[in-house]
Amino acid sequence: MNQYINKPTPAFVAASWVALLAGAAAYCIGLFNADMLLNEKGYYLILILYGLFASVSLQKIIRDKLEGTHVTHIYFGLCWASVAICIFLLAIGLFNANLALSEKGFYIMAFLLSLFGAVAVQKNIRDMEYLRQHNKTDHLELT
Repeated sequence: MNQYINKPTPAFVAASWVALLAGAAAYCIGLFNADMLLNEKGYYLILILYGLFASVSLQKIIRDKLEGTHVTHIYFGLCWASVAICIFLLAIGLFNANLALSEKGFYIMAFLLSLFGAVAVQKNIRDMEYLRQHNKTDHLELT
């Protein structure tokens, strides 16, 4: 199977960082300004931190498999389970929260934007590092 690694464009790199920072900042600012108990704020803060770690870990493990690096099934399953658990716990927490529907939607969208941004940023960093190590600027064919 041939695989191409293209150098990410500056526009995609910038858009990825903006998605990550905007999503995480909006989520955290929303938590800071929310009329919630401190333990509720802590719950939602831990969810985004766990979600960001889980999504980056999942992206890395998928990329490792594509590049032929040995990946254990248990870790692969744990990565998928972690992402699913984060999203499930966010949904359960928001379903039971005393928030307006628009606030619930805000948290869901900021959370998902953050996860997307984290995956895209990690992919860009990995692509650029791989290309830097192999002194390529456009693309490299892997066989």
